[in-house]
Amino acid sequence: MPSLGELERAVMETLWAAATPLTARDVQDALAARDLATTTVLTVLGRLERKGLVTREREGRAHRYRSVASREDHVAELMRDALDAAPDRGAVLARFLGSIPADERAALRDLLD
Repeated sequence: MPSLGELERAVMETLWAAATPLTARDVQDALAARDLATTTVLTVLGRLERKGLVTREREGRAHRYRSVASREDHVAELMRDALDAAPDRGAVLARFLGSIPADERAALRDLLD
């Protein structure tokens, strides 16, 4: 799973939160506090597309972008990648379980049953 820079994460959060595919202008407007140029947004969207995280569809002169997978799917993939990188998955899982609150451990137990 490709890692994301801070601006790429912000763009992905915008796409994940959207109910429909967005144009670069839509993304730029959603991130207005950052005062980004349209070319910057297009560059980031292009990088995300090359990383396989977004797709685009032509609509008139513009393109509409959407995420390939949900936020939850993305995070799950990152977790799998982290586990795959560990020589001792059991130790990593034990440390992870020891680091989360009891209610989240209970939720995990419920999911495993």
